[in-house]
Amino acid sequence: MMFVLLALAIASEVSATISLKLSEGFTKPAPAVVVVIGYVAAFVFLSQALKRGMAVGVAYGVWSAVGVVAVAIIGALFLGERLTAIQIGGIGLLVLGVLALELGGAH
Repeated sequence: MMFVLLALAIASEVSATISLKLSEGFTKPAPAVVVVIGYVAAFVFLSQALKRGMAVGVAYGVWSAVGVVAVAIIGALFLGERLTAIQIGGIGLLVLGVLALELGGAH
């Protein structure tokens, strides 16, 4: 259940961040509403995962790293943003970091 809540927190945060870009400085109301709801939902879901016993370092590490990777990929695929080789390497390092957090926390 903790990982479901964390996944919901990540999805909410990513949706809010993409909507922040689409809101064009809060000049478009629909994406602006998604920004506010998404960030509130992200923190509610994250707090519930923590309440159920997920370690804060693991939760925040996974939440932030997966969010960064997801936003970068969505930006490249759907928003016309470019990923350089160095940025792709950084994404790989983030994935390795999340794996290290998970494997280290399992013991």
